[in-house]
Amino acid sequence: MSRKYFGTDGIRGRANTGAMTAPFMVQLATAVGQYFKDSAETRRVVIGKDTRRSGYMLENALTSGFMAAGLDVFMLGPLPTPAVGLLTRSMRADLGVMISASHNPHHDNGIKFFGPDGYKLSDKAEAEIETLLEALLNGTTEAPSGEIGRATQLHNSATRYVEYAKTTVARSVQLNGLRIVLDCANGAAYKAAPEILWELGAEVIPLGIQPDGFNINKSCGSTHPDAAARLVRETRADLGICLDGDADRIILLDETGAIVDGDQIMALLATHWAKAGKLNHNTLVATVMSNLGLETHLRDQGITLQRTQVGDRYVVEEMRRGGFNMGGEQSGHIVLSDHATTGDGLMAGLQVLSILQGSGRKASELLRRFTPVPQLLQNVRYGAGRAPLEQEDVKAAIAKGEAALAGSGRLLIRKSGTEPLVRVMGESHDGAVLKTVVDDICAAIAEHA
Repeated sequence: MSRKYFGTDGIRGRANTGAMTAPFMVQLATAVGQYFKDSAETRRVVIGKDTRRSGYMLENALTSGFMAAGLDVFMLGPLPTPAVGLLTRSMRADLGVMISASHNPHHDNGIKFFGPDGYKLSDKAEAEIETLLEALLNGTTEAPSGEIGRATQLHNSATRYVEYAKTTVARSVQLNGLRIVLDCANGAAYKAAPEILWELGAEVIPLGIQPDGFNINKSCGSTHPDAAARLVRETRADLGICLDGDADRIILLDETGAIVDGDQIMALLATHWAKAGKLNHNTLVATVMSNLGLETHLRDQGITLQRTQVGDRYVVEEMRRGGFNMGGEQSGHIVLSDHATTGDGLMAGLQVLSILQGSGRKASELLRRFTPVPQLLQNVRYGAGRAPLEQEDVKAAIAKGEAALAGSGRLLIRKSGTEPLVRVMGESHDGAVLKTVVDDICAAIAEHA
């Protein structure tokens, strides 16, 4: 089904424009409320958000729409995305909402929806909501006056998440003696994440814990780890943990400040779980973006790599379909379904820390599990109404590139689901050929951007 508003990870856009306006949010919440109302058991909605200034505006608008649809709203305050999935289930809510644009700058925002099971909505559900939304934009279906919902501010939501997160590692795990640089990206985990690590015994050196509504992801977090890397070296930390704005992804830094991406993290966790007999069906689920080196490494360990299209929601769908309990993305979304319904950067970090503490090894020794095949990713931004991938000369450039890499690498070209970008990614042991292929394709796309 084609979708007008939903992308690969909910609805996203520039705050106070298009779909990210208060009036639109009222209508959206009313449509979503209508979609869930007939099957609702408790008529409860929980709403979390990150630290963007616009989140407060959108939260109030969504609350009004849900109340108008006859649903009761519990506002959780700033909280990581995985915590919203957790509390949707634990509070027996029919719906969970996260207001965040993840790793995007402060001027963007977005909406993610979770069903009563704590999992993100399917493509089919989102398409059906869009149908209801289109009808609402030309009419009204508010609840009768006597059925208007209530709104409640929940003040202990962060505490609930903190206590649960600590249970995802063994009681015997104590992080005493570990010095950790923790970059919270001035985002949703700025309170919870330092508290969790400190309570487990670590010496925490925090960064990105002073949100002002506009500095989320600004020169910090998983997309900008340079400041954290410098701090790791300056303080002689054992490890650096960098979260993104809504804390559903993680990038690590070893004791030298070198970056460790999601592929290396998954390689460590998958092999460790497999040896412990905890990795369901000896299979890891990852996207087409994960490095060929990861696939080779896992195969040598007797572990299967199951690939999906890009997007952590598609990773989760495949995990649920096949009964797998670990998956993720190179970008740092790590999904451990024994503990969470979506990517949780902090829980993945806790798993790594528990292994590190018990290994007696340095992070640089532990986290370099394989040598990546050289990979090159370039983005080409295109204008509204443009369709560069449909142009014949672009198709020809792609076909030529595929032929050049045949047998020695691979090529992946796709449109971003959250931004007007075409992403061109190639892998090959021949770096010169790889660069030529990617550059030529990007140049062809740019001609029609």
